[in-house]
Amino acid sequence: MGCSACGVEIMLEQTENVKSLRVVDDERIETEETVVRESALTIIFNSKELVTLLCSPSDLKELAVGFLLSEGLIASKAEIKRISLDERIGIARVNTESGEEPSPDLMFKRMITSGCCRGSIYYTAADAQNIRPIESKMTLPARHIADMMKEFQHRSKVFRATGGVHSAGLCDGNGILLFAEDIGRHNAIDKIFGHCLLNGINTDEHAIMTSGRVSSEILFKVLKRNVPIILSKSAPTASGVKLANDAGITLVGFIRGNRMNVYTNAWRVTTGLAKEMLP
Repeated sequence: MGCSACGVEIMLEQTENVKSLRVVDDERIETEETVVRESALTIIFNSKELVTLLCSPSDLKELAVGFLLSEGLIASKAEIKRISLDERIGIARVNTESGEEPSPDLMFKRMITSGCCRGSIYYTAADAQNIRPIESKMTLPARHIADMMKEFQHRSKVFRATGGVHSAGLCDGNGILLFAEDIGRHNAIDKIFGHCLLNGINTDEHAIMTSGRVSSEILFKVLKRNVPIILSKSAPTASGVKLANDAGITLVGFIRGNRMNVYTNAWRVTTGLAKEMLP
């Protein structure tokens, strides 16, 4: 994940060429275009078929673990007894030490998100009643945020070739530490969190970067991992802004060049006018 030396393999794994007819004004040109591959990953949790995610065919073990982590079905690597992945048929089996199946109440709460690829989550409006604000004192300079977003947008060879994937990253005050991509913006973030869990990386005092819209379900994922800052080149939703404000998360959107909008908890974004931004 995030290895530049693996760029060729990633391109071959995640893309294919298709025939296309390009029309420019009245001119018709037969050509080939590079498009992203789409896969289905079914997660079987303690012998119970839980969900099928439409995703990019990469980092599938991280995606399965990250999804379970985001949905609160696991909380630590120690809880995982066994993980098996059959990439050929698209099945990830995750067994925990407790062996408990997800409750019927949890399954009833499943809803289709606002995300691409019919993302599935288990949150309801009632979950917002139990928010515990993040108390991190982490700050990031605005210039550093702008520089990281420029690097972030050039990381994805698949996006530059196809325009068909979202990206996510984990960063700190020194730069981008992890990078993942997927046809679904939720999946890309879950891949980051799954990698962190499997490799013992603490997400406190870090920021999440995303290429996609920052909606409430994205904020729930970030909140559950105690991440104090989320950075996006895209827009937030009104519910995303409200949740970020209530949760003590700094939400920065529309990061384009040296400009950005800081929607909540602006004191974490430092500038030459940092004192004026304090609440």
